[in-house]
Amino acid sequence: MSKSFKRLSVLMIAAALFVIAGCGNNNVNSNNAGGGNNASGGSTDSKAIAKIKERGKLLVGVKYDTRLFGLKDPGSGNVEGFDIDISKAIAKHILGDENAIELKEVTSKTRIPMLNNGEIDMVVATMTITEERKKEVDFSDVYFQAGQSLLVKKGSTITGLEDVTKDTKILGSKGATSIKNIKEKVPGVTVLEFDNYQDAFSALKAGQGDALTTDDAILYGMASQDPGFEVVGEPFTDEPYGIAVQKGNTDVVQAINDTLDGLKASGDYAAIYTKWIGKAPAK
Repeated sequence: MSKSFKRLSVLMIAAALFVIAGCGNNNVNSNNAGGGNNASGGSTDSKAIAKIKERGKLLVGVKYDTRLFGLKDPGSGNVEGFDIDISKAIAKHILGDENAIELKEVTSKTRIPMLNNGEIDMVVATMTITEERKKEVDFSDVYFQAGQSLLVKKGSTITGLEDVTKDTKILGSKGATSIKNIKEKVPGVTVLEFDNYQDAFSALKAGQGDALTTDDAILYGMASQDPGFEVVGEPFTDEPYGIAVQKGNTDVVQAINDTLDGLKASGDYAAIYTKWIGKAPAK
């Protein structure tokens, strides 16, 4: 065999190996592209998005007892509020139909267990993003900015957090960060916890406590139900609301964030905010 023929053979083998290696890299890149960061649909959907599309509807955990955000009308059975409108927008983004959605009731106590049990795809329920909760779930970008405050009967001697003492009886909802916050702000304060906010508000109206505490946006909804009560003082915490999904479902998070970005760019977010909160969102 001549030297020139051997040299040609070596070059041909090297070229073949290069082509094979290139094909292998293309396969790896293709697989990575569908690994969970694409929320726009198509062949690169993750299992989470694909499951939602195969089912044909989005399962969303929402509050049924929180005026302005998620409140069920006992007459019609409809659930309405800020969180509901946001949920419908997400359903439209993922499935092309805002009505391709099933709302399931959650409370502050049940929302994470229901999410991680697979009963719902996401939680859109006045849920504050915290480092502790990030250990259990993944969050979207902030979709509503709130702050904790106090609801009292008009004429109360409590006009803000500075008036709350260990002798004050505070009412709240089980599983809400507001319970932990008020105990940190006023060590030793007495707190009565209820399954939901409506029960806590009923207890306040019945005189079982001196003040009800949670996010100001929720409290304004309660005050709108009964003119005998008012929100007092300045917010004393920062409560950024996020939409929660099971850990690892990064493509679902991206789909949610894409929805929020689209709503803000189109002006629809401001319209939804004004519709329920009564004023334009802060810029």
